[in-house]
Amino acid sequence: MSETELELHPEPGRVQPSPLLQLLTHYPHQILQQLESDRQRLHMSYSNIEHRVKPVWMKHRKRLLFLFSCILLAGMVGLINHLSHHFHTVTPCLSPACQWASAHLSTSADPFTQPCDYFLFTCGSDRLLLDSERGQRSHGFTLHAENQTKSVQSKQEDGGLTEDKTLSRKAVLLQYLKKILETDNGMNSSAVQKTKGFYNSCLDTKSIETAGADPFLTLIQKLGGWAVSGQWNQTDFNTTLGLLMRDYNTFPFFNIYVGKDPYEAARGINKRYIQIDQPDLLIPIEWNSKTEKSRAKTETLRPFLASCQQYLDLLGAPKSSSLIHVGSFVSLSSQLAVASSPLDSRLSKKQLYQHMTIKELQTQAPAIDWLGCLQAAFHPLPLSADDDVLLHNLPYIVQMSNTIIKWQNKPELSNSAPLHTFMVLNLLHTLMPAMDSRFFETAKNFSMALGNTEEEAPRWKHCVLETERGFDSVLTHLLSELTAQKEAEKIIQSVFHSFKSKLNELEWTDQTSRQLVMEKVDSAIPKLWTTKEPSSEAKLDLLFSEMTVSNQNFFSNYVQLLSLWQKKRIELLITQPEDFDILSVTPVVFSKKLLFPMGMFVPPLFHPTYPRAMNYGAAGFLVAKDILHLLLPDISSQSETVHAVGECVWTHYLTVSEKAGRGGGFPLSAAQQQEVWVQYTALQVALQAYHQNLMQQPNDTSLSGISYTRLFFRSFSQVNCEADPYRDSMPFEPSFLITVICAKYNLCPTSPQCSIQTKQNSLQAC
Repeated sequence: MSETELELHPEPGRVQPSPLLQLLTHYPHQILQQLESDRQRLHMSYSNIEHRVKPVWMKHRKRLLFLFSCILLAGMVGLINHLSHHFHTVTPCLSPACQWASAHLSTSADPFTQPCDYFLFTCGSDRLLLDSERGQRSHGFTLHAENQTKSVQSKQEDGGLTEDKTLSRKAVLLQYLKKILETDNGMNSSAVQKTKGFYNSCLDTKSIETAGADPFLTLIQKLGGWAVSGQWNQTDFNTTLGLLMRDYNTFPFFNIYVGKDPYEAARGINKRYIQIDQPDLLIPIEWNSKTEKSRAKTETLRPFLASCQQYLDLLGAPKSSSLIHVGSFVSLSSQLAVASSPLDSRLSKKQLYQHMTIKELQTQAPAIDWLGCLQAAFHPLPLSADDDVLLHNLPYIVQMSNTIIKWQNKPELSNSAPLHTFMVLNLLHTLMPAMDSRFFETAKNFSMALGNTEEEAPRWKHCVLETERGFDSVLTHLLSELTAQKEAEKIIQSVFHSFKSKLNELEWTDQTSRQLVMEKVDSAIPKLWTTKEPSSEAKLDLLFSEMTVSNQNFFSNYVQLLSLWQKKRIELLITQPEDFDILSVTPVVFSKKLLFPMGMFVPPLFHPTYPRAMNYGAAGFLVAKDILHLLLPDISSQSETVHAVGECVWTHYLTVSEKAGRGGGFPLSAAQQQEVWVQYTALQVALQAYHQNLMQQPNDTSLSGISYTRLFFRSFSQVNCEADPYRDSMPFEPSFLITVICAKYNLCPTSPQCSIQTKQNSLQAC
């Protein structure tokens, strides 16, 4: 009989439980209700004798009541644990999601059976994989269709998790969206079909490679040609610029977006404005804080020039003249870079959110037909010269205008049309995601020349992100339909309630700190972050009605997508859309609301058919950790408990490290102490929330016969290595906290192989 079975079924010949224990076995829920009733009566009794007690008793009444409550709660939790481990029949979860989760769990390490060395590694190391899996982790960016197909199929078989067992929240969400996009149930609306068609056309690298540069060259001809090929129709500068802004979301000389004036918003004015900013120049720039000027990075000019030359070669430019065009492009880029400046510099000089009418802007920067270009970008909205816009770097805009006029007045450059070529190469940059692998390789080589060594994402991830950029409303609709919102909301509320009760255990530095924290917590309203008015399928079909998606023409699909962004700009200007981010995986505080995005509640972190132990161990822990980070950012200076608990847990870790023959302990910084306390407390809060949920609903399902508490910890150990902003402050593998919890409470069905309890019990409970 396995260890798990021993936990759930008494051995033959075991001494039978006493009559009292039999009573608890057959009537656990009634007994728990009676215990709660007794506790309430005791509380009422204390209230009735309040005026008859001695002053000393009055002084310590709350502490004694709290101590009594803790003892009672510990007894109830112990009772639940005993009943669930020894007498309850565990119902297996047999849903498809659970079957996949069970298979995934069987290939991951069980922290209860691992030696202490297991916990002495950092997140992401190969020790998190089974021995049979080490050496099989593959990375890379495959652009060939035949290899891509094999990769997609292999990942579908295991849920897309073969690459890395230590998943970040964003990776989990992206792979879930991938699964949604690759699932065809035959009942899709028109908008959903187009979304999935766009994604599949992105994956079809064979068609992209076959098309090569021809689609872009055809587009250049549609814009009037260009001087690089010797065929240019002498198109008007401002007409071409307006066309790029309207149809191709390309802004070569300046950026445009829509938003509020924060100074007005602070006064309750929510008007949205067209905002004009400096562009994202393609040439690398560096800022000189002494001269307060920017310039092109000298050491990057050679690789930048080489990459531009390569792009022209790929576009079939004659080698005899391409160098002239590249030189002009680099020179113009360098001159525009001089007037750009970083955000903090502009903020200190109060150059942000400068109000100006379009007419006034035309006077300041006459090279651009501002009214014509803005009317094109926001067609068919009626804009007038008296409308206000917001400027974020007026000195750049003025310098940009002067530079354009100077280049327009160079007779020797009239035939090479450097301004038109500059715009075409910026358009190429916009369309780079839809170009073939030769353009990707050129961009990659330039990036490596700049010192960037970041691994390239797999093709499917690139395609999910591109699909989200254009079809975010459709993906939000699909995610909203698939998310078990009621169950997710239940976890959020349960964990928040447990978190509030945990605050009573803290030793505060002073009453002022306690009051400030409690007021902040009491006013917080935790809830699932969803759209106020979910888009209906009919509304989405209408939104994408003008788009024709081809499964084998990603370039055409991508160009159509760019034109949709113009509609989004218009919507931002005339309506008050929600700032909902489908790819968000971390909660935010907004108007006292603690909003948890739907992206946190996706498999394998959460599923409505999972055992609740799994959902609380993974999603519940993450919710608790986020609450602690968001609501208690300065807790280390407000409570003495943070230092004490952090040092206590660290002492346990050093003891294990010494047993394993690894010395070299170091003192924790304040940030490390706080992060250790946060994660340790988050695990306690999630576990308490789960046990309270068990009290309300005693029966839970399980996987592979694993006991509730053990399954909770197994689930926690799968996700606690996620990459988050606080990861660097965690000095050890977070799953080590399981051994600390098991040493403190009598909750674990079996002691972990790496036990930190000594024969003398010299280590204190944290």
